[in-house]
Amino acid sequence: MTNEHTYCVIMAGGVGSRFWPMSRSAYPKQFLDFLGLGRTLLQQTYDRSLALCPPENILVVTNAQYAPLVKQQLPALSDAQILAEPSRRNTAPCVAYANHVIAKRDPKALVIVAPSDHLVMNEKAFQETVGLALEQAASTDCLVTLGIMPNRPDTGYGYIQFEEGGAGKHPRIKPVKAFTEKPDHDTAVRFIESGDFLWNAGIFIWSLASIRKAYRDHLPEMEARFDAGEAAFGTAAEDDFIASIYDSCENVSIDYGIMEKAGNVFTIASDFGWSDLGTWGSLYTHLPKDSSGNAAIGSEVKLYDCARNVVHAHDDRLMVLQGLEDFIVVSTKDALLVCRKQDEQQIKRFVADLTAESGPRYV
Repeated sequence: MTNEHTYCVIMAGGVGSRFWPMSRSAYPKQFLDFLGLGRTLLQQTYDRSLALCPPENILVVTNAQYAPLVKQQLPALSDAQILAEPSRRNTAPCVAYANHVIAKRDPKALVIVAPSDHLVMNEKAFQETVGLALEQAASTDCLVTLGIMPNRPDTGYGYIQFEEGGAGKHPRIKPVKAFTEKPDHDTAVRFIESGDFLWNAGIFIWSLASIRKAYRDHLPEMEARFDAGEAAFGTAAEDDFIASIYDSCENVSIDYGIMEKAGNVFTIASDFGWSDLGTWGSLYTHLPKDSSGNAAIGSEVKLYDCARNVVHAHDDRLMVLQGLEDFIVVSTKDALLVCRKQDEQQIKRFVADLTAESGPRYV
């Protein structure tokens, strides 16, 4: 399936504070093996990319702080394949940076953009879906975003409303009518019942020509800033140029800055065992469970009269739990979290309070 003109851009700069205490600012969730598979989320994303493009066409965009971690976990990458952001400016500058690096190498490129910290359980279905998107992107001026067929009214995801008909190369490819960010429960129920909404997976496929045109149309100032360094990309001057412009780039997501404004957006209804692994609760749904619904990672976890918990033990530490139902229990070398699953949104508050009280020590 790989094509010399296909590139994969892996976005790996996030912090992942909702997975505290495992995910820390110095070692966020994309660098962790949450599922106990022996490969971190970043490594799994890289492995998936190898089936889609040549290894030299994989780029990882990350915060400069994490560049050594990327190199450690993906030693096959050359330094030129790790794009280090000097500051966090959201995903639109991240994608723009990758666009200009790729443009210097291959103006005819087709580009797949994916987060580094998502879960894909069905690799074959994922590859088939991306293949359809690449066909669409290669033949028309369009931007494709993968949509996930929803199975519950989840309020933690963005939603894509699609239209029937249109200029899709395949019946599964639908024009996008509207994007909605994280609706309330009643709205999410209506979306599910309507049958024309999908979860937004945040995985994009387009031609380099189409995405650069979209930047010129919708984020012209950002595109102009990167254009000014055309001669620097792929040379020793690249890092200094990026450092000189990055803080002045608008802090905006690719979703808001481009996708919600463009009129040539398509989506593909997909089902490949996807999760954004945004919370411990979302991880729970993908872990194997015992007869009482407990999901435990760690060889020395002992459960008595427990049900529907998610338990993660650091370094196979012995953990004995009794009488807990619907809890998150996470042990690390310096912290212990015990929190009701229904209250997991409080974890970001815990992190904020710890930061205020103790500085960066525990976060």
